[in-house]
Amino acid sequence: MADQALPTWKKWLEDSGEQVIFLKGFFRNMFRGGFEWSEFVRQCYEIGYKSFTLVGTTAFIMGLVLALQLRPTLVDFGAESMLPRTLAVSIIREIGPVITAIICAGKIASGIGAELGSMKVTEQIDAMDISGANPMQYLVVTRILATTLMVPLLTLLGDVLGLTGGFLAINISGHVSLQLYFNKCIASIDFSDLLPAFIKTIFFGFIIGFIGCYKGYNSNKGTESVGLSANSAVVASSLWIFVVDAIVVQISNILIYH
Repeated sequence: MADQALPTWKKWLEDSGEQVIFLKGFFRNMFRGGFEWSEFVRQCYEIGYKSFTLVGTTAFIMGLVLALQLRPTLVDFGAESMLPRTLAVSIIREIGPVITAIICAGKIASGIGAELGSMKVTEQIDAMDISGANPMQYLVVTRILATTLMVPLLTLLGDVLGLTGGFLAINISGHVSLQLYFNKCIASIDFSDLLPAFIKTIFFGFIIGFIGCYKGYNSNKGTESVGLSANSAVVASSLWIFVVDAIVVQISNILIYH
């Protein structure tokens, strides 16, 4: 059993070492001169603007459904007035950042993995390297920085639309003014709710961009590897999102409540 497990552990350790080297290359090229601003702006548009419809629609529906599910329980306890507060805290702290990150992992990480994987298969990356261009700076640094910037912005917009969906759900069976609803939502949110949520969205964005670029940039030869790169990018980034979320929540609870 140990002999059979050894190759798996060896492959895992080799892959971890390659990721560390890839991360080192990212930071080295990020601070190198000649940053590709035009490509960075284009990636922000591709990653942020073209993902907004999917993220916004999902967040709106999540807020709507969450309010519809919570309302009967709160009514039974005579705490229906707590619904805006409950929605705001749950969406800002956890549901908004995690759901947005998972959606971006499925759309953005897979897209980056497939795009760079196809460039690797067709030897476009090798051609850039031979011609004197810097593929790491042009392809990798711009995409990772774009996801790191745009995922927090998408989360912010998703939070607002999620709360708007909750407002619509509350007014299906009752009546609450828009001003009163958002006043209650804002009053229930503290700085200790916003800061950890914002910090982990930055980590989520970096993870999505880094894993998508790593899987695509290091894909094997052959057309089949393009699909494998996209699939493994989604799986790995989704897993790491939950791991990082658990770590950030634990650290924030220790720092804030102890």
